[in-house]
Formats: sequence, C-alpha cells, structure tokens
Amino acid sequence: MPSPEPLSSSAFILKRSQRLDTLNITVEEYEHRATGACHYHLVSENPENVFLAALRTVPMDSRGVAHILEHTALCGSRKYPVRDPFFMMIRRSMNTFMNAFTSSDWTAYPFASQNRKDFNNLLEVYLDAVFFATLNPLDFAQEGHRLEFSERKQTDSPLTYKGVVYNEMKGAMSSPNAYIWQLLSKHLFPTTTYHYNSGGDPADIPKLTYQDLLDFYKTHYHPSNAIFMTYGDIPAAEHQQKFEAFALNHFGKLDVHIAVGDEKRYQAPLQVEEVYPLDEENIAEKNHVVMAWLLGKSTHLEELYRAQLLSSVLLDNSASPLLYALESTDLGKSPSPLCGLEDSNREMSFICGLEGCKAETTDAIASLILSALEKVVSEGVAQDKVEAALHALELHQREISGDSYPYGLQLILTGLSSATHRGDPIQVLDIDPVLARLKQDIQNPRFIPDLVKQLLLDNPHRVLLTAKPQADLAAEQAEAEQARLETIRQNLSPAQKQAIIEQAQRLEERQQQLDDASILPKVELSDVPTEIKWPDSRKTTLASAGRKLPASFFAQGTNGLSYQQVVIKLPNLDPALQDVLPYYASCLPELGAGTQSYLDMQARQASISGGVNAYTSMRNLLESEQKVKAFMVLSSKSLYANQQALSALLYDMLYHCRFDEHQRIREIVDQISSRQEQSITSQGHTLAMGLACSRMSPLAALNYRFGGLEGIRALRQLSQSFEDPAILRQFAEGFAALHAHILAGDKQFLLIAEAAQEEALLHGIESVWKTAADTGPALPDFTLPGIRDSVHEAWVTSTQVNFCAKAYPTVPSSHEDAAGLTVLGGFLRNGFLHRVIREQGGAYGGGAAQDSGSASFRFFSYRDPRLTETLNDFDAAIDWLVQGKHEPSQLEEAILGVISSLDKPSSPSGTAKQAFHNELFGRTREQRARFRQQVLDVTLDKLRQLAEKYLRPQYSSIGIVTSKSTLPQLEQLALTIKYL
Repeated sequence: MPSPEPLSSSAFILKRSQRLDTLNITVEEYEHRATGACHYHLVSENPENVFLAALRTVPMDSRGVAHILEHTALCGSRKYPVRDPFFMMIRRSMNTFMNAFTSSDWTAYPFASQNRKDFNNLLEVYLDAVFFATLNPLDFAQEGHRLEFSERKQTDSPLTYKGVVYNEMKGAMSSPNAYIWQLLSKHLFPTTTYHYNSGGDPADIPKLTYQDLLDFYKTHYHPSNAIFMTYGDIPAAEHQQKFEAFALNHFGKLDVHIAVGDEKRYQAPLQVEEVYPLDEENIAEKNHVVMAWLLGKSTHLEELYRAQLLSSVLLDNSASPLLYALESTDLGKSPSPLCGLEDSNREMSFICGLEGCKAETTDAIASLILSALEKVVSEGVAQDKVEAALHALELHQREISGDSYPYGLQLILTGLSSATHRGDPIQVLDIDPVLARLKQDIQNPRFIPDLVKQLLLDNPHRVLLTAKPQADLAAEQAEAEQARLETIRQNLSPAQKQAIIEQAQRLEERQQQLDDASILPKVELSDVPTEIKWPDSRKTTLASAGRKLPASFFAQGTNGLSYQQVVIKLPNLDPALQDVLPYYASCLPELGAGTQSYLDMQARQASISGGVNAYTSMRNLLESEQKVKAFMVLSSKSLYANQQALSALLYDMLYHCRFDEHQRIREIVDQISSRQEQSITSQGHTLAMGLACSRMSPLAALNYRFGGLEGIRALRQLSQSFEDPAILRQFAEGFAALHAHILAGDKQFLLIAEAAQEEALLHGIESVWKTAADTGPALPDFTLPGIRDSVHEAWVTSTQVNFCAKAYPTVPSSHEDAAGLTVLGGFLRNGFLHRVIREQGGAYGGGAAQDSGSASFRFFSYRDPRLTETLNDFDAAIDWLVQGKHEPSQLEEAILGVISSLDKPSSPSGTAKQAFHNELFGRTREQRARFRQQVLDVTLDKLRQLAEKYLRPQYSSIGIVTSKSTLPQLEQLALTIKYL
C-alpha cells in the first residue's frame, strides 16, 4: 500500500519524500519559507516519537563556548523564566529520553516520548529554551565558570575556579583516551574547528566571557542555522505548526553561513611527541603510539561507505589484516582504543596504533602498520573477508536497535552529521543503493588494495603521534592553575574582591529560590497507562541426542534478522573457577574451535553473524539478596539466510572450543585489562557505588571481584604475570576445567525472529543440535557464600575530580519496602541532591537510587570537585526529607520518574530479551505489575518512614574514587586507602 502524500504546514515547503523499505520508514525533507530552517521527518508507525533540534556550532578556540551555551540555554527562557526548566521537566514528564549534546561541530537538543501530550509539552519547552534562552549571567557562572574565594567572604583566602562544565571537562580530560584523542586532533586538524576542544579545555574555559557567550548565541542559535529532525507517527504538518507557533514566526532570514571549511592538507607526513598525565608508578611502558590519516568528506556518500568498508576490512576482527598485526605484535600491550574510522566530522579520519608501548618503539610500530598495509596492497585480501566486511555493514543497517537510545534517535543521529555539513542525510540512511554498488566494486580483487594505496599509503596528510605519560604533569597543571589564581587575587582591587563575594551570594540566593513550577506543562499520574507491555512467547522443545532442550520463540518485527541465545544454567563452582569465569566468557568467542584456529573462527563469525557475545547473567532471588541464580549465555544475530549457519557456529563454539591458543588468551586478557583501566574516570561513580555496597550481598561482592576496583587491580597483576608461560598455561587449563563444568549445565534457547521464520529457525537448530551428547545427571546450582557487611574505603588513581558514594543496606525486590525506596531515590535527587551536589557543589552529576540487586540504597556524585562536603550533603538529604515540609507534587514527580523508567520501550529484539531474562529470574509480568502498583501507592509518610528505618548513620558504607591531592581529607574521614 503506497504511503499517503505528505502534508506540510503553509510555513514549510516540501522538497522531497523518499521511502526506505530497509528501515521501514519514509523520510521527508522540508524547508522553512521565512528562515530556511531544515526539517527532516522520519515517518514511522512507532508511537515513540522523537524530536531533535540541532545547531551548527563551530568554535575556533578551546574555551568551551558551545558546551557552556548548551548548558546555559537550558537554565530558563522567555516563556519559562524558571532557573532550571530542563531538570524540572525531567520530573514532570514521561519522556523515554531527554538530553542535550555538544559534538565537535554541532549542538543538539533531543527528546523522546510515547505520550503525545508529553511530547508536545517537551516540544514547547525545548523550542523556547533553544531560541529564547534567558542566558542569565548567574547561570553562566554556575554552568560555565566563576571565581570564588575558598572561604566565601575571606578575600585573603585562595581563589578557586568553579563551574559545572569546568569540572565536567576536568573529569573528561582525566581519561587518557580523551586526552590523547585531543592531542591527535590538534595535529591532524591544524586549522579547522577540530583542532580545538569543543567541550572546553579546563585551562582555557576561564578565558570565556559572558559577552562571548551572548555573541555566539545570537549567530549560532538562529533558525537559519537550525536543523529539525523528527521521527514517529505524528505527522510532519503537526510538528511544523508547533515549530511555527512556538518559535519560527518570530524570526526572519539571518544572513550568516556557519560551516566547517576544508582542512589545510599536509604535503608530507608529520611525526610528533606529546605528554599526557598519568599519576601512577611504573609508567615506562604506558606510551601510546597512534597513526592517523585525514580522508575525504563524510558528506560524499561514495567516499563515506568506501572508507567504512575499508575500516571494516582492516580492523573489524582479529582475522582482519591490520588488527591482526596490532594484536599479535609484542611492541605494545594492545591495540589503541582510538583504532577505527572517525566519520562524523566533515572530513573523515582513519586511526590505528598501540597502547602500552615503550618510548623507543615508535619507529618500529610505524613500520609494523605501514608494512601491514603494504602487504594488503601487494597480496590483496581474501574475497570472503571482503564480503564479510560488507555483510557487517548490511547487518548493522538492517538491525532495529534502540536499547540504549531510542531507535528513532539513533536513525536521526546517523543522518545528523551529513545534515549539519549540508550533505544528504537521506542518502546516508538509504544504504541499499550504495551496498549494491560496493558489491559490484569488490568483485575486482584490486578494489581494496587500491583503496589502501589511495587513502592511506599515498596520502601525505598523515600524523604519527607518540603520547608519553608524565607522572607529575597533573600536579604541574594544578600548580600552574593555582599560580594563575594567586596572580589574579593579588591584582584584584577592593571593588573586584567585593564583586566576587557578591556574585557568590547572589548565585547562592538564586540556587535556593523556589520557582513557580506551575508555569511549566506536565503530565499527571492519570496520564500513566494502566497496562504494561510484555511480549508473548511460544514455548517448545528441541530434540538433541540426550534430552529435550527447551526453547522460547518470540515473534517480533526484526527487519530480516534472527536472534539466537544458548542459555546454560551455571553449576556450583569452587572459588578458583569463579575467579576465571568473567575472563572465560570474554575469551570464548575469540578462540578457535575444533580444527579451526581463532583466526578461522573470527572470519567465520564475520561472514555469517553480527559477532558472538558470551556473558554470565546473575541475579539474586526476589526474596533474598543472599541467594543467587546464574546462567551462561552465548548470544548472536544473523540475516535469515544465515540462521542455520549461526546455529552451527554457536554449537561448535560451545562443544569444540579449544583452549590451547595461549598467546591468544594473553592478548585478550591484556586488551580487557587496558579497557578497564582506561574506563575508570568515565565510570568512576559506578565504581564508587560498587565499592560502597561490595560487602552487602554475595552478588555485589562477586561483581566487585570481577569488575570493580579490586578486580581492575587484580586483572592488571594477572596480565603482568603472564610473562611466565607456566602461569599462562595454568590459567588456560582453568578455562578448560571451567568449560567442562559449564557444558554439564541445563541448556535452553531464546529465539527471536518474525513469525514466518519460526519453523525454519527451530528446524535449523534442531538439525544442528541433534548430536549434542547427554551431559549426565543434574549438577548442584551455582551458589555464593553469604555476606552482609560494611566498607569504608577510598581508592587513589589518576583523576582531577572525585567520585563519591555512600550506601545503606535495604531490601530485595519482592519486599514491600522496595517500591518506596525506589521512589525515594528520585525524590531526594529532585528535591535536594541536584541543587546541592550539582548546582552549588559544581559536580557534573549526583543522585541516589535503590539497588535491589545488592539490597542497598546508594548516594553518588560524578566528576565532583568536592569530597567531604559531598558526603555531608548525602547526610543532609536525609535530614531534609525527615524534617522538611514537602509538597505532594514533589512525590508525584518522583513516582512519574520511576514509572517512566519501568515503561521505557526497547527495540523489538531487546523487548523480547528483557522479558525472557526477567522470567528466567522470576521477574514475571505479574510481579512487575505488582511492583508498579506499589510505586503508584507510595506516600510522603512512607518515604519518611523508610529513611528513618534504613538510612541510619551506623549502617552506612563509603566508597570513594579520588586522587592523591585528597589524602588529608581521606585520613580525617578514617577511610582505608588503597592505590590502583
């Protein structure tokens, strides 16, 4: 049936409409008559509607103007002159996504909602925030930067910099990966906006003035520079009528053309050395060596997909020629996390390299990379590997995702970069024609070798960067900052000193003021749907040689993809086998099977699947945090044509896996160790919370052992111990012993596809698994020793900011208090913690939440300049609740937040996976409905009772991730101090 003719409002011109059957959407392009604003509408039957307003933002310095403006624009507008409409709307909404982003060359304001009233509420607030922002100078001081005396009214006390973005970027730049990426970009892009840190360099952010912010806003936040993108079942004309009424009718055409220009090209390769901060011991082998090339324009469709294909051929898996060279060399510990294609900038770049290198290995690594590329040029690449890389592009395009971001938002973001650079986002989304051309192109065996020669070997715009760690660099930077501040303080006039004191006072008064929230639109609890969505499945059994294997089939709209999971009940394991369990799961899909090496299996995976993921799934029982259920899961997806081949792949991986590839196991463990260490500052709040509740339940203790701070340190030591071949061999033997135990566990299947594929899918699996041997009698279930204790610890690492957590033992999911504790987290965050931790304290984020998995209630802060004061604020939040007077509307907002989280939609496959695994652990539709009703029934008195019952000082645990600079505070707090 043909799509109906698109309708636009009279204010917009329809430029074109194109059906994309692969994505089951129609894309419509419109232009606003008066201003020239673009509107791309992705027509879908999906009721989760998405909106995004994007502005081209092209800063030419590292003062963070675009980033600070993104924050400040959300602090009040003409129609909604409250100081925090963004966070207030989060509480008054049933949104499924709500945020704002600053990229390297655009700023975007997206949201999504399944409720049309809620969608229109958010649309009005967002449009007013973007185009009619108040930009109060006090909000600039709060969100961007300001000077304050460390003792507020004492002008002889040291000056300090404060500001949310300032501290956010201190946290961001504490990540070695982020820091090195910025160093690389500086050299790869000598003249364009990418030369600079769009988020803001903490050393440069204080140079941004309020007038600079206003000037940038006037030119960049104008409809003539705007791109609107929408997705869902609301017609474009309905959106456009609101765009016009709420914003666009107030504007005419602005004669400004904001764009990224062409980069100045190097005539010869550039080799540079830089340093990055790493406050650790034994840093001699912590160098990063990366090579990067500047390629063609991302707006040129042929160039874009050829570059994507080339990157996939070279780096997609361990059988790929360049990744194999990087993984198998002893010149570094593992491939750089920066490896891959950066295709969101106007001009693309390709990066590869190693981390964990010695300083003198730079030339050898460069030779290794260039030799691997020259080998591709001279010998070519096997046709099946090129076809596998193209298959991966197709599979990625077909998959209906949406488990992290809403599916519609993911589609919008796919096309946004092209739209920003005045390319064609419809072409970017319509991959079928370019796939057809690439399928013809790769029939020429010289196609990939010629691309390597053209884009890389013959391309002189190449940068070779050696980033060397410097243990005292962070301290030097901090000392330089203090020296600048002291110079500023000494040169302040009495009037300037008084102005700083008065600004701090005015800002505190503004932060304390109670705004009239009633001027903002909202949804009511009466708008909450009464029914919960839960997919149905058909239960069946499949015959194997030994027994009937249960299978659950979910008929979902998967757009030509089949999803398969083998789910194995974990038996009881002794502590030694438990210790290797997470590494076994990570290594299993990366090893050989039978007569096939790991390279053969990697190539096989790439040719038929979207990759195989192995992981353990563990949860405590509903009624007790001291008892657990545990499963091992092998999971993958394929096109329908490959689903039987995928079944055979999973079978071979499970029944014929080999653990004799010791060097391969070492490579994988090294890579896992590097990734975990690099992620510390990006997940510091999660690590702090994991530490704080690490002794509150068996599962929390195990998770801490596996992936917490103790686990990261233990894995580093394990990785280093593999220098001894005997230890490595013993570790591999532990894998084999563990695998034998797992194979004996009860097995079942989770299968997801469109209904018409059910019979073929079941038949294909049965034909593969019919030879599976009987594994003998049932084994005892997985168990963990009980634990319910407290911890007071701080871990010191290389970071410029702190991550604080405080936890209290509470109850598991089925307890009558669990729902109230879940609401309590949102209530404390909305009413108290957001203001004192973020606005006043300057942390990037903070909050509280009930974690029924560990049966604990946890406070946390993220990228926090404070430590002791934040812990005190956690306590003050409890006092505020118990002693204060609170409005029913505050409770309603907290309840709405929980319900919105419970009802958040997923992708078709993700919805089925969630339902299956919830039921696997006893979390049924009926249990979810009961919990949901308990949430709706929570009262203010109940919240006070719960706080007094559970959040008592004598029960608390503390977990901190911090730096050496806070050691005096840690000692005063009497915390056990450990070093990462």
